[in-house]
Amino acid sequence: MGNSGLKQHIETAQKTGVLKVSQGKLNEFPPGFKQLESSLRSLDISDNKFVVLPNEISRFMQLRHLNLSKNKLAKIPDCIGALTKLETFNASHNNLSALPRTFTNLINLKQVFLSDNHLKEFPLMFCGLKHLDLLDLSQNEIASIPSEISSLNVIELNLNQNQISSLSSEIATCPRLKTLRLEENCLQLTSIHPRLLTDSKICNLTLEGNLFEMKQLANIDGYDAYMERFTAVKKKLF
Repeated sequence: MGNSGLKQHIETAQKTGVLKVSQGKLNEFPPGFKQLESSLRSLDISDNKFVVLPNEISRFMQLRHLNLSKNKLAKIPDCIGALTKLETFNASHNNLSALPRTFTNLINLKQVFLSDNHLKEFPLMFCGLKHLDLLDLSQNEIASIPSEISSLNVIELNLNQNQISSLSSEIATCPRLKTLRLEENCLQLTSIHPRLLTDSKICNLTLEGNLFEMKQLANIDGYDAYMERFTAVKKKLF
């Protein structure tokens, strides 16, 4: 993207509060960005060449939507925690192996997309965020789900295509969890605790591509209780 095109985008963003500069080969914020600090509500810098997210991001205090997908980011700076109005955060398709604890400050987050990164541990900093509806951690390298997950408030959790072989039964106590995606992991049938089927609110559990046949799931205590929830939801949809 040329300087004149970028200048036009920034001028428009001053009026609308929305800036999209994807596919621009950017690896740093251009000088004109500073003009938007007090007004920018939505920033899309996806599909660029950012290796580091500049610390200046913390100045955009009005941001509600931030799209960083398809860059080369290996780290998110701690100062991301200053963006307390943020509602959606997308850093899919990057090189992230860890996340800052300061995400706990982002109490207004509703949707987080982190698919196709290199996360090896479940990011517990999202637990306790009361408004978080969706957390997408698919296509990472997570091997286990710890008991601390019980305080995760999401409605949908996507863990497809990880390396999960251990799943804490405490996931059954997640207060709002209805859709749990665990396709293409390393789970044995014994990893699926009956509590997940009997005591949870989960009504959409996807487990295809693990180390057991799906028909074996019917042998677990509580399978009938799960199917009742699953069927009840289906009836409401049709």
